[in-house]
Amino acid sequence: MDFDDVVTGIGRVIDAAGVVAIVIGIVVALVVAARSLRRGEPDVYSRFRRLLGRSILLGLELLVAGDIVRTVAAQPTLLSVGVLAFIVVIRTFLSFSLELEITGRWPWSKRTDAA
Repeated sequence: MDFDDVVTGIGRVIDAAGVVAIVIGIVVALVVAARSLRRGEPDVYSRFRRLLGRSILLGLELLVAGDIVRTVAAQPTLLSVGVLAFIVVIRTFLSFSLELEITGRWPWSKRTDAA
């Protein structure tokens, strides 16, 4: 087993962790939403979206990390770095969009509430 195999394996483990984070987040968000619906709590949909969005954000961060590990550590070529840059740009746009949907503000904006 050489270095490239180890790095590729580590990248796959990080990717799997990203997928697991998303799946667990979906399950947790569904369970919390179902419990809130049974109790008749208000604003269930917004809390469901917030929980789901946070798990997707975490999963995206892990997936980007896995891509970086595999691409940069294992003999990068100009093409592979270009593809990685394109993937990171797309996932960054998705992350910013999700952050805006979850919190109602851009990630670099200051909080306006007292919390």
